[in-house]
Amino acid sequence: MSDSGIDKLLAERQRSHGDFGAVAAVAQTIKQSLRRAARWDALPEKQREALEMITVKMARIVAGDHKHRDHWNDIAGYARLVTQDLHEWQ
Repeated sequence: MSDSGIDKLLAERQRSHGDFGAVAAVAQTIKQSLRRAARWDALPEKQREALEMITVKMARIVAGDHKHRDHWNDIAGYARLVTQDLHEWQ
């Protein structure tokens, strides 16, 4: 992808996802809180990763376009992946 193509993509993402710095600040704050939880290290990697990905989507919702369906669908998708694993573990 050319530099102009990347710049166009970044401009589109800023409209839907919000300013990268703002998203990063919100996401990192939430992630730090999660990592301080007593049982964080007891969670399987997939659950920790799903929670961190959901955190990024949450940050995009509050920093960007809260009506952007992909953010909400992504949250549902990550939660679904965990519930599928939970079903297999039982």
